[in-house]
Amino acid sequence: MRIDPAAVSAIVREVVDSEILPRFQRLEQSQIHTKSAPGDLVTEADLEAEAALSRRLTSLLPGSRVVGEEGVYRDAAVLEALRDRAPVWVIDPVDGTGNFVRGNPRFACIVALVQDGITRMGWIDSCVERETVLAVAGQGVYGPSGDRIHLHTSTPAPAPRLPGLCGQVGGQAIRRALKPCVRKVDWVGSAAQTYLDLLGGRIDFAAFSRLNVWDHAAGVLMVREAGGIAALGDRRPYSPLMRSEPSPLVLAPDPGMWDELAGRIEAAGADAPAAGMHPQ
Repeated sequence: MRIDPAAVSAIVREVVDSEILPRFQRLEQSQIHTKSAPGDLVTEADLEAEAALSRRLTSLLPGSRVVGEEGVYRDAAVLEALRDRAPVWVIDPVDGTGNFVRGNPRFACIVALVQDGITRMGWIDSCVERETVLAVAGQGVYGPSGDRIHLHTSTPAPAPRLPGLCGQVGGQAIRRALKPCVRKVDWVGSAAQTYLDLLGGRIDFAAFSRLNVWDHAAGVLMVREAGGIAALGDRRPYSPLMRSEPSPLVLAPDPGMWDELAGRIEAAGADAPAAGMHPQ
């Protein structure tokens, strides 16, 4: 499988420019629909962008398949493609649809390439900023300027560090567990933007209770390629084959910080990591 990451970046940007940005802050009510719950939205931009990305990416890599958020909503059996040998494009056309609908620029387009249950490449396009971060397994993660990204701890090393940390989490149980012991815990409504904030050093950590593959396959690869720790609270490594898991996904720049965060989540009853083992 030979794919030029820059070619995929170009396709993503072209679809963002043709299907997503022209609809931003211009949506009519008839272009917004509810899926499983009142806050679970899909727009014409989501649907058209996923369709365009599916066509162009499968043409770029003949024999590949697609697992897209909107396609999975229509038919959950689509997820089984991840267990096949064929390469799979995992697509979240507009991550942060709620923000998109409200006119908030904190949304992004995510694409990952998965084969044999392993994320091989990943892209996050921060649409309004017109910036793309990409990662290739074993070769690093790169910012919009082409510079390699490395995660660095922004707080002093001596424990305990939790009182000085700022992070973003998805999930009320994790928020309740961490809010009393960190400086700030927030949520921006987009997993992609949280990954970009972590990679950009704007936050110290992140955690998620939901493991939708389109939200995390690309971002976890990026964090790992940047030298960070991305694992479930029970210390199992994240896999794009995971679906509903009792343990949250915890991300930090180093094992010490990860241990402190996972330990606090465990103490609050939101997870139960095993002792004496560092995740990879």
